Amino acid sequence: MAGQGELQVQFKLVLVGDGGTGKTTFMKHHLTGEFEKKCIATLGVEVHPLVFHTNRGPIKFNVWDTASQEKFRRLRDGYYIQAQCAIIMFDVTSRVTYKNVPTWHRDQVRVCENIPIMLCGNKVDIKNRKGKAKSVVFHQKNNLQYYDISAKSSYNFEKPFRWLARQLTGDPNLEFVAMSALSPPEVVMDPALAAQCEHDLEVAQTTALLD
Repeated sequence: MAGQGELQVQFKLVLVGDGGTGKTTFMKHHLTGEFEKKCIATLGVEVHPLVFHTNRGPIKFNVWDTASQEKFRRLRDGYYIQAQCAIIMFDVTSRVTYKNVPTWHRDQVRVCENIPIMLCGNKVDIKNRKGKAKSVVFHQKNNLQYYDISAKSSYNFEKPFRWLARQLTGDPNLEFVAMSALSPPEVVMDPALAAQCEHDLEVAQTTALLD
């Protein structure tokens, strides 16, 4: 961990989840990552360096994206080694992708213990979501943070990165001070739907877990 004064400027972030959940779309919305991505062919990985400007200086996440390797269900340990944080993504319109979250989480923590992990439910711009926020409880049981996101509309794009940056720097007051270079949204998030997502998430976060 970097001390309060100085900032470690880059972190390895692994992005995992079933194929088709929108991981690569999510990455490509941040323009620096699209322009600078490099491939590690031996691991079947694309690395997108995403830079965020914070009140403590720039932070770069080197985001390892599985580039469809997840069809083999298990990634090689080399993918996870030395990861400092992770995002597990599922698709809120596909129950099976949420059902597979525990497998991704288990593989992750087997190699990297005690790193901050973010769970993201993508595609909330689509009205017929299958997994309601209140039914998303895996993160509460496993001490993860959760956000609804929409890669196509950039809804909540920065929130997972800000939460991870705060965890990694140990600074709860860290803020992003400049808008990221994002490509234009492919779809526009319906404001009513966004408000409903916020409300559902609030309900989900405050719902007491029943054993």
